[in-house]
Formats: sequence, C-alpha cells, structure tokens
Amino acid sequence: MTETNDETGTGTVPVPRSGTTTLWRPTGPEELALVEASGWTAWPPRLPEQPIFYPVLNEDYAVRIARDWNVPASGSGYVTRFEVDAGYLERYPVRRAGGETILELWVPAEELAEFNRHIVGRIEVVREFHAQA
Repeated sequence: MTETNDETGTGTVPVPRSGTTTLWRPTGPEELALVEASGWTAWPPRLPEQPIFYPVLNEDYAVRIARDWNVPASGSGYVTRFEVDAGYLERYPVRRAGGETILELWVPAEELAEFNRHIVGRIEVVREFHAQA
C-alpha cells in the first residue's frame, strides 16, 4: 500500500493497490455476535440512537477504542478488519476525529446495507481484549 494526502486535508490515507481499502472496526461482543450471524459478511443495522456507522482507517485507532472503551463498557472488545471496494468508498470523505491518526469514515445508517454489499471477502477478528477477572 502507498500513502497520499487526501483531499479533505485530514491527513494521510492508504491508497489500495488491489482495488480495495482495508478498514477496521472496534466492536463489543453484541455487535460481533451479529456479524458472526451474518456469516462474517455484513455489519448489523444501526440502532435508532446510532445514526452513523464508523469504520476506522488504521488498526492502532481501532485497538485503542476496543481496549479503552469496549472493554470497560461490555467486558470485552474486538478489532475487526475487512476490505471494501475502494471506488465505492470515494463517496465518504475521511474524517479526522482527533489527532493525525484518528481517522474514520462516517457512513449514514440508511446507507449501511449498500455499504455491506461492497465488502470484499469476510470480516475477520484480528485482536481481542478482555477485562481482568
């Protein structure tokens, strides 16, 4: 993968070579169970109080959320990785939610079914964190 400055001025984003972009999603056990129920191919619909789906652009940011937010909230946190058609993702500007590496996409809840159709391959768990017993 190479890197380039994005047009939104939010920093450096990966430019895929294979026609897909790798995204990460920190998640708790309830959402992960729904992903598993989909055959590891789709994210579940958002709840009414969740108007936006937030995949992130780097594993480090996903780790921080899974470890520091999901574990205290639900006892465990997971980092998932998945590929999405890069051409499709061009409709979503990269958003900086903090420092230089705090980058995410904001997918409106009503577009999530279409977003899921552009996932290439399976969603996989790459890291997990659990509360100390």
